[in-house]
Amino acid sequence: MNNVAICYKNGFGTEKNLEKVFYWYQKARENNKIISLSNNELCKECENPYIDYYWCQQCNIKHFQQDFLKWTSKNEFIDKFIQEAQLNARNSYEILEWIPYDKLKNISYHDKGGFSKIYKAIWLDGPINNWNFDKQQWNRWNFQTGYEVILKVLNNSSGLNNKFLDEWKHHYNCQKKSFSKFIQIFGITQDPNNLDYIIVMSYAKEGSLRKCLSNLVKFEWQYKLLLLKNIILGLKVIHESDLIHRDLHDGNILISDNYETYIIDLGLCKPINDLQDEINNNYGVLPYIAPEVLRNKPYTLASDIYSFSMIMWEFTSGVPPFNNVAHDYDLVLNICDGERPEIIKNTPKCYIELMKKCWDTDPFKRPTIIELRDIISQWLICVNEYYKDNDSKNSEDKFVRINSDIDYQFRNNAYEFVEANKDLAQEQVDTYIAQLHPQACYTSRILTEILDQKDFGSLESCMIKD
Repeated sequence: MNNVAICYKNGFGTEKNLEKVFYWYQKARENNKIISLSNNELCKECENPYIDYYWCQQCNIKHFQQDFLKWTSKNEFIDKFIQEAQLNARNSYEILEWIPYDKLKNISYHDKGGFSKIYKAIWLDGPINNWNFDKQQWNRWNFQTGYEVILKVLNNSSGLNNKFLDEWKHHYNCQKKSFSKFIQIFGITQDPNNLDYIIVMSYAKEGSLRKCLSNLVKFEWQYKLLLLKNIILGLKVIHESDLIHRDLHDGNILISDNYETYIIDLGLCKPINDLQDEINNNYGVLPYIAPEVLRNKPYTLASDIYSFSMIMWEFTSGVPPFNNVAHDYDLVLNICDGERPEIIKNTPKCYIELMKKCWDTDPFKRPTIIELRDIISQWLICVNEYYKDNDSKNSEDKFVRINSDIDYQFRNNAYEFVEANKDLAQEQVDTYIAQLHPQACYTSRILTEILDQKDFGSLESCMIKD
């Protein structure tokens, strides 16, 4: 992985690409595959060993502290957030910065979310790499042309408080645990015109999962399983941090040009213990919200698993769930009564069974994130082993030679994916399913008005089915 980064950095066999250099160094570091510095490599300032790739935390703390008086966000909570990140950074990817607005050029509108607008821009400085002892300044990821970033404008945030920052604290803490599963936050800036604060993030060039569905559905199953596994690994980081996402859908998953997946918008993300007595705000994208939440029960880890089941279905259909119906009270009632998206022809049987477990009306019957990871990982191993053995003409012979440690059932499951791959080119989604209903809404929104249309008791009457 580190060698790939070097190729992109120097243009060996490919065009120079700064964002891909950053990405592959990031991947290498996360997987502990950075080419090791020699055991005698010491910091030029303190002569102590580097703790990461040319990173001396002890000396870098001093460099950051010396700059504290040179910048301010004019918001004590933001200043504290950034300063604490800098003082605790154990590598360059854990750094947050206050980014002067005039260092952002070529700003152009890109997209919008429920409560924010998204812009693209060029960050002239680029992210910090390491300290240059000779020049007494930071080396940055910059090829003189700047670094492409996304700007997420936080509407009406001029008076931002500590609670408002919770989303970004959760995101940052998850990002530190798994760089490649969460979009990189570089820092914060402020629009001088309206004083709204802006989050500066890395740019996922393929956009949201939703925008990629029509292409993704044509992928062979080994690639679909890999993408699903990556989403699961990101959700696993959230759950193991004792958090629940609460707004997981295809618009909150981004895809890079390397086809890595990133979970974003942790705005509703909260510690599990904080949710037990909380009255739900019923905010999100209706088709992805678990039936128990629609009944005004507390969010749980299983609520996120239900949301993931809808993403699983999208990988078979190429369209969002309940694309062809109005997202109104009737849909709420139908979901609570057990209605789910129509199973798509040629979907592997084992995949259907797992998907149905994930969208079970009873949250206690849904698999955990660990169980999901283990099942999909085993499927992926088996399918990949099949395609590695290209010499055998007999499909069943190939599976005989797959690692005997892998459960026989998983090998049979893998064969279902291989068979499904053969029919991918002929598959077409039913036009009835694919046609977007004018009252279908895939932007996160407050659903109170929908849920208040009729007597709430009718939702409670939708019993959990065995």
